Amino acid sequence: MSTNRRLGRLLAMVPWVAAADGPRVADVCERFGCTEAELMADLERLFMCGLYPYTPDTLVDVDFSGGRVWIRYADFFARPLRLTPGEALALLAAGRALSAADDYDPEGALARGLAKLEKALGPGADGGLDMVLGTMADDVRTAVEAAAGERRRIEIEYYTAARDEWSRRVVDPYSLFSTGGAWYLAAYCHRSEDERIFRMDRVRSVTLAEGHFTPPDHDPELIAYRPRPDDTRVTLDLSDSARWVVDQYPVEAVTDPGPLGGVRVTLAVSSKRWLERLMLRLGSDATVIEGDDRCGPAAARRLLNRYDRESGSLGAT
Repeated sequence: MSTNRRLGRLLAMVPWVAAADGPRVADVCERFGCTEAELMADLERLFMCGLYPYTPDTLVDVDFSGGRVWIRYADFFARPLRLTPGEALALLAAGRALSAADDYDPEGALARGLAKLEKALGPGADGGLDMVLGTMADDVRTAVEAAAGERRRIEIEYYTAARDEWSRRVVDPYSLFSTGGAWYLAAYCHRSEDERIFRMDRVRSVTLAEGHFTPPDHDPELIAYRPRPDDTRVTLDLSDSARWVVDQYPVEAVTDPGPLGGVRVTLAVSSKRWLERLMLRLGSDATVIEGDDRCGPAAARRLLNRYDRESGSLGAT
């Protein structure tokens, strides 16, 4: 059995065993299609599941006795689970995907949980979902798609946020793709002499250039950001409320910083201005462990000085 299937079986098994309050080992094996040895091996891993400082009240407890098995959650799980609307919607979508399985029980725990989620999300949770990606002018999209299909070079007028400037670039358009709520173009940039990813809501105009191109013999990576080996790396300690950074940006390492909670991350930084914007957004929720710890405060002072100049007062100290 693959690791993913084994993990899926364990995730389904834990709430069922806990709710049954001491079912027979034979009944558990029959329901989940495993041997007693496989059951024991899977459930023994639960002893390692818990939260810092890993005291008995923060660990999941498993007890085998008299041919029966009990699973008792740690005290932590007694706290009410609070989800953001986005988290709840993602959980609802994943649950509905599971409900398409042949062995789905319409009266089971999953069905009841989905019903509660729908109620919590309010009216319309069971209706259609509209997704709006980053804006892209219709004429820009039409021109890029036509050029990609005909293998024609194009010239784009592109805004580079890191340098706050517009430039014109001749590119070979490989393909359009969407990720993270925005449209991107994978292309070869003749100015950079390398493959690049262009965000389409920063393209102001598209015109045909001279010449055709031959597509590469490899599939381009359809990801919004590819860090380079020489990019600066920065390590940050983030508070619990700043964990969204791990989901929103490509991080190279994630570790537990210690007893104060939160998370420690290492990111590749291609642009100092991007890091400044991130540090301003995070504020006191981030501490620089490795890297330029003056980046955020310096950007904040520049903004304060700009506001003070516009208001006619003295600059910030």
